[in-house]
Formats: sequence, structure tokens, C-alpha cells
Amino acid sequence: MSKLWNPIKVGNMELKHRLAMSPMTRSRAYENGVPNDLTAEYYSQRASLGLIITEGTQPSDDGQGYMNSPGIYRQEHIDGWKKVIDKVHDNGAYIFIQLMHAGRISHPDNTPHHRQAVAPSAITPDANMHTAEGSKPIPEPRELSVDEIQDIIEEFKHAATSAIEAGADGVELHGANGYLIQQFISKNSNHRTDEYGGSIDNRIKFAIEVAQAVAEEIGSEKVGFRISPGVELNGIDEGDKEHDIHPTYVKLVEELNKLDLAYIHVMHFGDDELLPKIRKAWNNTLLVNRFGRPMENLANDIDNGLSDISPIGQWALANPDIVERIKNDYPLNEMDPTTIYGGGEKGYIDYPYYGNK
Repeated sequence: MSKLWNPIKVGNMELKHRLAMSPMTRSRAYENGVPNDLTAEYYSQRASLGLIITEGTQPSDDGQGYMNSPGIYRQEHIDGWKKVIDKVHDNGAYIFIQLMHAGRISHPDNTPHHRQAVAPSAITPDANMHTAEGSKPIPEPRELSVDEIQDIIEEFKHAATSAIEAGADGVELHGANGYLIQQFISKNSNHRTDEYGGSIDNRIKFAIEVAQAVAEEIGSEKVGFRISPGVELNGIDEGDKEHDIHPTYVKLVEELNKLDLAYIHVMHFGDDELLPKIRKAWNNTLLVNRFGRPMENLANDIDNGLSDISPIGQWALANPDIVERIKNDYPLNEMDPTTIYGGGEKGYIDYPYYGNK
């Protein structure tokens, strides 16, 4: 029998099964970064997933990349998230806020201070960003000084503390998908010649320092870390598997393992040679979300010992009762791609439960 429905302890959390909700950007926060009034309903509807990992949430003004993404660094953010978290808890789920510093994946039009984006190096991602005036090329970012890197680590600590103050059960550090932490890790976005660039140890230094600082601030059992080895998103090119990707991520996971974090969350893009290496290097809970997997393969990695939890992404977006649908083999709602980002209730909290079509 599949282990998918077996309970599991993750950090301080007692989960009833091996599913969770993956972080998904929805761009529905108010302009000041406070979660939309509908956000509490959206996440609480999906409480049966047990562990909710929220959309990427910026730790500072500089950390914002997209329009209407939420923040967690001012009192109004804390107050807004508290309403969300309380409702999720009332519906029986745990919730981790994903801390996402976008780094160079930003546009001045989308940030409160309208300043140039920051990054490990002044290298553009050669991509466009949606703004209130339409799609615009992402400008070249400004290279961070060593002192500014330390300031950003402090911003992550403050955001983590703010998340806990809002009632969150923990935070997930977004080290994936081409955002700031991965910009440091990847050689093609990090051309630094100081202690934060060059060798593998130097390029993972920022990731480790952020994780260590946040773990010391709120407790390691309340910290998760997301990675996406080999992802080609937002201008990231991490090189070849044998010489670049595998040694980099094995070393990163080995160093994170020393911090005794609650979990690592792998966004898996098909590298089946690396996943066993990560599993071997990591002692605690491993979340694996395989991009494009069919429903019938949802439990495969768990049953094969390669992961402990299979997070659900877009299926959860369109199906608030996704756990019941999986258990009973009910058909799924189809996601409306036009309502993923921005807007109001439509495509957010109005997807029907099974039997209520």
C-alpha cells in the first residue's frame, strides 16, 4: 500500500498525510504588500493539504519583484497575514510563509521605492517583467556590496520573525527559480571575485548564511529551504550536470543538513541522477515536486524512498478539495490560466468543490 496517506512529523508539525500545498504566486496583495481580504479564504479552503506553503513573500522593499506580491516586514503586513494564518489554523492546517527576495527579477515600477534592483552581479536576466504599464524589459541590476549582503541577511531574519509574530508555523526560504539566493548559486548570474563568488563554497555562502541566520532567529525546526537544481528560469543557467549542478547542490544540501532545518523542498525538473544524491545528503524531511508529473505518479518518490512529501501545485489552485479528489479518484477542475495572477474572486476562491459544480 502507498505511503502517501501515512502520517509524518515535520519539525514541530504532525501531518496526517504526505501531501502539501506548493507556493504559487497569485499577485493579489494590496499595493502596500498586505494580503488581499480574499487570501484567508483562498488558503483556508485548501487546509486539507495539511501544510500550506504560501506564495513568495518579500522580506523588504528591495525584495519585491512582481506587482501586488505580499510582504512580511511591516506591522501592516503582520496584521494582514495574521488574519490569513488564523483562518488556516482554524481549518486544521499548518502554514509556512515563503520568503522570496526577487533580486534582479524585478522592475522599479513594481517596487515601493522605484529603485534599481539588486543582485550578486550587474547582469540582466534578459527577460521582461509585467508592470502596470504592460510588459517591460528588466533593467540591469546593481551589484551588492558585502555590507549590503549582510543587510539583506538581516532583512531575512526580520521577515522570519515577523512571520512568526503573525502566527506562522515557520518560513520557507526561496532558493529556487532564479531569484536572489539562486542568483548567488549560479555561475552565470554571479561573476563576483570576493568571498561570495567563484568556487562552489563561495557561491553557496549567501544561501547558507541566510539559512543559518534565520534558523538561529526562529528555530531550525521552523525553517524550510526550496531549491530547483538545473532550472532554466529567469535567465539562470547552472552549467552541466557532472561538473556544475551535481557538485554544487550536493555541497549545498550537505551544508544545509548541518543546520537541522525542518525540510528541503526540491522543485524537480527531471534530473533523476541528482535526486538520490540529495536524499543521501539530507537527514530530515524531503519534499519533492516533480514538474509535469501525472497524478498516477504522485506517490512514486515517497514509495521509492526518494522523498517524504509530494507537494501539490496547480492542481491545488483549481481544486480546493484536492485531497478528497485524490483519495476518491474524483475528476479535477480545469485551471483557468487567465485568472492565475491578479484580479478578485474569479479563479481564486470560486473553484467548486466536487459535487457542487
